[in-house]
Amino acid sequence: MQNLPTFIFVHGAFANSFSFAPLQAELALLGHRSLAVDLPGHGFQATFPAAYQAPQDLGALASEPGGIKGVTLADNAAHLIEVLERAKQHGPVILVGHSRGGVTITAAGNARPDLIDRICYVSAWCPVDLDVSGYYAEPEMAEVDHGALAPALAGNPAELGLLRINFRTADPAALTAFRHAFAADLGDDEFRTFLNTFQPDENLDAGTSADRAQAASWGRIPKSYVRLADDASIPPAMQDRMIREADALTPDNPFDVRTLEGSHLRWLVHPKPAAELLANLAAV
Repeated sequence: MQNLPTFIFVHGAFANSFSFAPLQAELALLGHRSLAVDLPGHGFQATFPAAYQAPQDLGALASEPGGIKGVTLADNAAHLIEVLERAKQHGPVILVGHSRGGVTITAAGNARPDLIDRICYVSAWCPVDLDVSGYYAEPEMAEVDHGALAPALAGNPAELGLLRINFRTADPAALTAFRHAFAADLGDDEFRTFLNTFQPDENLDAGTSADRAQAASWGRIPKSYVRLADDASIPPAMQDRMIREADALTPDNPFDVRTLEGSHLRWLVHPKPAAELLANLAAV
């Protein structure tokens, strides 16, 4: 048992550990152990305002405080490092981040590369030449609907100190935007089910230039990038750009690149191909 790796999964924005349950089940059936992290203010630590429940009070929803206010990327990384320290006592660790979770795993890799035996990005932000906000202004993101969340925005982020999205909206325009951005290839029930795992609040700190991948520390970790071929949220062109930048940063330790078909969320809803791919990584 000592040599079996533990997969540690880090979720993206508005998500939580619940997202990974089907994938963890598939991995368990392949003989692999795993755990999914809830970053601070996520999972059962999340705030679900009373006004979020039906019938919704949109006015109150726009102003009710949320517990994730003030949570930073440094908080996320510190929490993840505590998990890594405990998991590392039992053998190798494969750290897997999805979407915005890539920023957190990069920060952990910068700080404690000794705790990570392989770092894996699944259509996740891997900031190298720019921070995440900078990448959003680049040509590879030109076809992304930057306003996908806007129709369901609740409150003023500057006043709330957090980003709040009404994922329980019935607004057809908002639901269509969500579907296109995250899950165009899922069935209606699958899409609505996943939407109901999201929490309404997310912190505002996605990192700065100081949180980009560092060659001297992060760059020592064996690394994989799993491209999602039909992702409309982080398009393949942007995924490929981050891979190229990382390879230029650490030419002696390039990304091992794999590809899965599907949207930003399909790999979590239909996880068997992803589980098989990750199990293969464990043998690398």
